[in-house]
Amino acid sequence: MDPGRPNVLYIHSHDTGRYVQPYGYGVPTPNIQLLADQGVLFRQAFCAAPTCSGSRAALLTGEYPHDNGMMGLAHRGWQLNDPSHHLVHPLRGAGYRSILIGEQHVSHDPGSLGYDEVIDVDSTTAQDVAPLAIEALADSSEPFFMSVGFFETHRKFSVPTSVRDTLYSLPPPNIPDAPLTREDMAAFKASARDLDQGIGAVLNGLHRAGLAESTLVICTTDHGLPFPGAKASLFDRGLGVLMIIRGPAGFHGGRVFDSMVSQLDIYPTLCELAGVETPAWARGTSLLPLVRGDVDRLHDALYGEMTYHAAYQPLRSVRTPRWKYIRRFGDYDRPILANCDDSASKQVLIDAGWGERSVARERLFDLVSDPNESNNLASYPACGQILADLRSRLDLWMERTGDPLRHGDVPAPAGSIVNLPDQLSADDPPTVVSAAGPAVGARRGEPVPR
Repeated sequence: MDPGRPNVLYIHSHDTGRYVQPYGYGVPTPNIQLLADQGVLFRQAFCAAPTCSGSRAALLTGEYPHDNGMMGLAHRGWQLNDPSHHLVHPLRGAGYRSILIGEQHVSHDPGSLGYDEVIDVDSTTAQDVAPLAIEALADSSEPFFMSVGFFETHRKFSVPTSVRDTLYSLPPPNIPDAPLTREDMAAFKASARDLDQGIGAVLNGLHRAGLAESTLVICTTDHGLPFPGAKASLFDRGLGVLMIIRGPAGFHGGRVFDSMVSQLDIYPTLCELAGVETPAWARGTSLLPLVRGDVDRLHDALYGEMTYHAAYQPLRSVRTPRWKYIRRFGDYDRPILANCDDSASKQVLIDAGWGERSVARERLFDLVSDPNESNNLASYPACGQILADLRSRLDLWMERTGDPLRHGDVPAPAGSIVNLPDQLSADDPPTVVSAAGPAVGARRGEPVPR
């Protein structure tokens, strides 16, 4: 194996955020902890979008969702503008063979993405995916790029197996501590255990195949937890992700980096390690200068976006080490409940009136004094200059990257499936968008635009 071209094992989960053991949470994940102890952990890693398809597509194309076309969910009708931008294509030019096993959520037809091999699975749960990944590792030819995707920790969660967890698990800090929310968190922890066991089995298979030293392991997730105020939000709870990398080129030693990095940075990193030119469309920055100690940070600001999840909810954000600015587009000024996964925690907040609260057009948070992003300072006179600067940064980024939202509402593609913004659940009857226009902004009882 050429040490300059490591194998790549991309292990990813659903909806885990940073709620695993090495990030300090009470969620026992010993295999992920071991990976962190051996590799490099990025404490302030963020995805480009807090939605399943958008974040995954961004990582694998190096582009923001509004660049690559994945502004909604693949299983609801969205697709990549150009599948040739997928990472497997430049890696193929460097001699890599690519294998897809399990969850991917970038295309309704995984065969269209360009993998050399797509391994059929009965389900994308760890118990079905891990054995196939181990078998593929044993039979792999180097160099390879292998994507191993687990359904966990997406809802529905596993059943809690611990009375202690059910009674004592602490829900996320923006969720009230109550019996129902503790039980909900206990179920997440049970699902996280299943995820950790699947990851551990694959890592053990990598070791048994004699490939551990020559393989770069990238362990991450798509976005934040499937709890209210996390997934499908631009708070750090929605955009913050676990990101642990172990392997050649300096990704070892149990080191922790606190400077901001993006999943978009993975694309140029892998291109550099594979010895291929990073395509011009890639928006991130290679992690290698940071890992080597050549620089102490890669980014002064990171940007996040959401356009569609189950329903239309156009949001954009810019984050610096100190500040977060979120802008709401569109006219619907209440929480989009259909974009929040159904759960006991969601129902607790709905019963308390969450769905009737107004959402400000602009939100500004001081992440040092308010890490939970609960105190909006956008109207605070002392923050006027900071607000103006972040507004300008966001506008410039939208212009520079060709974000279509700057010209008005973004239409959903013909044939896509959307919920209306005032529906309570993604399971409520959706609308199939005709060729004439998007189903955005309609409220219950009004004609749906056609």
